[in-house]
Amino acid sequence: MSDEEDHPRRWAILVALCAALLVIVIDNTVLHVAVPAVGDAFDASTGQLQGVIDAYVVVFAGLLITAGVTSDRYGRRRTVVVGLLVFGVASALAAAAPSVEWLIAMRALMGLGAALVMPATLAVLVAVFPEQERPRAFAVWSAVASVGMAAGPLLGGALVDVWSWAGVFLINIPVVAVALVGIVRLVPETRAGDGRELDPLGTVLVTAGMTGLVWALIEAPAYGYTSPAVLGGALVAVVALVAFGVRQARSTVPMVDLRLYRDRRFSGASFAVAVMTVATGSTLFILSQYLQLVLGHSAFETGLAAIPLAAGVVAGSAVGGRAPARFGPRVCIVTGFAVTAAGFAVLASLSEDSGYLAVSAGLALAGVGSGIAGPSATSTVLDAVPRERAGMGSALNDTHQQLGIALGVAGLGSLLATAYRGALPDGLPGHAVSSLGATLSHAKDHAGGSALAEEARSAFTEAQSLTMTVGVAAALAGAAVAFFALPGRAAPGAVPEPESEAAGRAS
Repeated sequence: MSDEEDHPRRWAILVALCAALLVIVIDNTVLHVAVPAVGDAFDASTGQLQGVIDAYVVVFAGLLITAGVTSDRYGRRRTVVVGLLVFGVASALAAAAPSVEWLIAMRALMGLGAALVMPATLAVLVAVFPEQERPRAFAVWSAVASVGMAAGPLLGGALVDVWSWAGVFLINIPVVAVALVGIVRLVPETRAGDGRELDPLGTVLVTAGMTGLVWALIEAPAYGYTSPAVLGGALVAVVALVAFGVRQARSTVPMVDLRLYRDRRFSGASFAVAVMTVATGSTLFILSQYLQLVLGHSAFETGLAAIPLAAGVVAGSAVGGRAPARFGPRVCIVTGFAVTAAGFAVLASLSEDSGYLAVSAGLALAGVGSGIAGPSATSTVLDAVPRERAGMGSALNDTHQQLGIALGVAGLGSLLATAYRGALPDGLPGHAVSSLGATLSHAKDHAGGSALAEEARSAFTEAQSLTMTVGVAAALAGAAVAFFALPGRAAPGAVPEPESEAAGRAS
């Protein structure tokens, strides 16, 4: 729609969409610090508390592709509005949960609402911003997403302290209300122009496949990579996704045009971002243990560690939103990933005597790098997708990131645990080597506990350095992929369309 390429209210539309984005992104992390309070309120087991956390993430990631295709078919604004309504109602019902099982169900429903919102927000930005302004718009979008993720633990801690665990959910309602007003009043309706219908069987297959894959990745460290539950989830994922791929390849109007992955811009930028999020996905989780259990900081002080990361993202996004027009996306992505690698190198050098300043410096560098690279990566992915399929393209972009995060949590979390156990002294009981916290608890009740505690902190720091070194390698790998796969400058002119789209309009 050419009349929307330079929409007169596009910056106000961006603000409304960012309000919607903020509330769903914060919910990825806001509940982490409220878990003890939820456990006390419902006398919940560790498995149930894990369910409260994971229900949102698994449903959110599992439904992204389906939600993106739905937004293309039925309208992006309508999809965002429905998603926000579902999210708001589920938040209110979660705050009034009579049991932990009810809370898990409402968290899953919130994940459904979030999945409807996220890809549609990016698709609207593609529709209302001209190509030369999109990197700046994506920079704001990326900065809001990163700040929301970083601010979640701080906000959650404050709400639990001054209110209760229910405040973590009730705070969503006014934000959702404000976002709804802005979106209904400002955002134009856009949809795909081909009028294609949803594929019910394809929808079931991709949803089952993505849900099974994300669940298996998240739960593998806790259950074990060879446990029946994890292997079962992985098997469901493989079978469903292979069947979905075969169905898409044979369809004349596929839900997801797999030929997009033949485009070096799309596949190169997507792979680079996925590799990058493998490194960043578990960083704050690992560092929170280091700050509290090794350096002895309080939970609030640990939450403050997210501020340098968020500030770095904002500062980097200010550069990343403008630099592509001058230097091209490849230079921005490579430079951003190199700066992030430098941040991980600082984090890999942390010792038991390091101070808060060293942690802040490493996180700030990682944030600056992400801010520089993020807008160019998002623009590169979406510029390779036909505009009328922007919802599907946005969903694929979000899915690549979510899979990278899940893989990072599973892979780096397992590496951390394995390296930590290997560095501990022999002869400790099994329950005492499961985590640093478990070892320190064991040390309190046994002779020679002080020496064991020091050894445990040293072992954890060594294991942490190993995982952060992997983060350096992942960031450099992402930079290498971007350098070799992407063009040096933004491709001029119109983006070629997949054959099925062009043929459909020609007929």
